[in-house]
Amino acid sequence: MPSPTLFLRSTPLPVSAADAFAWHERPGAFERLAPPWEQIKVIAKQGGIENGASLTIKQAVGPVWLTMEAEHFGYVPNHEFNDRLVRGPFKSWEHRHKFVDVEAPASGRAGSLLSDTIEYILPGGPLGKILGESGVKKKLSRIFTYRHAVTAADLALWRRGAAAPRLRVLVSGSTGLVGRSLCALLTTQGHTVIRLVRREPMAPDEVVVDRLADAGALDAVVHLAGENVASGRWTSSVRHRILESRVEGTRNLVAALGRLRGRPKVFIGASATGFYGDRGQEMCDESTPVGRGFLSEVCQAWEGETQNAEKLGMRTVSLRTGIVLSPAGGALKKLLPIFRLGLGGPIGTGRMAMSWISLDDLTGCITQALTDESLSGPVNAVAPEPVTNAEFTRTLARVLHRPAVLPVPAPMLQAVFGEMANETLLASTRVEPARLKAAGYEFRHRSLTSALRHVLGRSA
Repeated sequence: MPSPTLFLRSTPLPVSAADAFAWHERPGAFERLAPPWEQIKVIAKQGGIENGASLTIKQAVGPVWLTMEAEHFGYVPNHEFNDRLVRGPFKSWEHRHKFVDVEAPASGRAGSLLSDTIEYILPGGPLGKILGESGVKKKLSRIFTYRHAVTAADLALWRRGAAAPRLRVLVSGSTGLVGRSLCALLTTQGHTVIRLVRREPMAPDEVVVDRLADAGALDAVVHLAGENVASGRWTSSVRHRILESRVEGTRNLVAALGRLRGRPKVFIGASATGFYGDRGQEMCDESTPVGRGFLSEVCQAWEGETQNAEKLGMRTVSLRTGIVLSPAGGALKKLLPIFRLGLGGPIGTGRMAMSWISLDDLTGCITQALTDESLSGPVNAVAPEPVTNAEFTRTLARVLHRPAVLPVPAPMLQAVFGEMANETLLASTRVEPARLKAAGYEFRHRSLTSALRHVLGRSA
């Protein structure tokens, strides 16, 4: 048998080895570490990371879905856990995760070193190694650059909030792009998540709105559910669904919370920077009045229903979210195929302001809002550096190493999408996260280049 290839990646962490190990044992750790540019489906899972636990996934490699099954072994509490491939595309694969206590030299505080070591043998003998090893090493480097960045940042977040109580949080929209990421972050931070579902509950952590009392005591609510506003033309029926899903959905949830004996202390509701409408190059903060248009009206009505939770004694937060960056969903997922072909370009004049936020920062500011009592009312959930559409286009193309010279005429978008194009694709909204700044929120990605390189696995 040929000798295995060795891959090693080590990263200092801002917490002890025991705390870092505990983070990996919590529910949601696998989801936090899965790169968003990879298509991965969990097929079966038994246990966590202890000896004998197993995980079966399907992963897309081009147009082909490969099945991989791994089992855990070598579990040493607070120091090490390992897994090996028992079914999959490699001849052999063993992955060792090690945690060693070290003193962080800059601060003198306790820290640790995380080391991931992988030994693998490719199929196909010497020819398989010649043809495949370069690509596998490149792929592993991208994946573990991402994984270690997330681990270090998530543990830094945990350390900052270590003294705060762990909460029981009700989350609606938990199957959406933001909801999935938020639930994984909350559980790895030590909180308990209860998922609000519209169908009959199928798991102990699920509940329907009419039986909220079954969920037990709740400390907080994060309400994210709502119809997609950018799925196509705004026909009268689509406009009705968009408005009703937000207004009626929030109204019903707040009413159900009002019937509980012990009510949550905080209610965080989603909103959007569409509240401000098309403002040209005007900088909008949370005191800027509502704009004009359908989206502005929806956001105003949506926030009005959220504010009714305040009358029940809950601290309320309306997150006015910008464009959320992730290749797993939203605008970026739709743009990537075009830009990867080198067919991307600015929209219209390209001068429209775009206020954006990375998915990790959006879930991070939600997590802070759960316990930070200085955050209430409207909160702009955007990065501190908005860009124009032309700047966004150039940056995405540069990160992907592609040209971006083919503009998209505004009349073409208006003909295809009608009013939706004017209020989403062609509107200019420059937004400042004034209240997040005042609360001392620490952005992981302040610049667009940093955010795109992270979520696309394109380190400099």
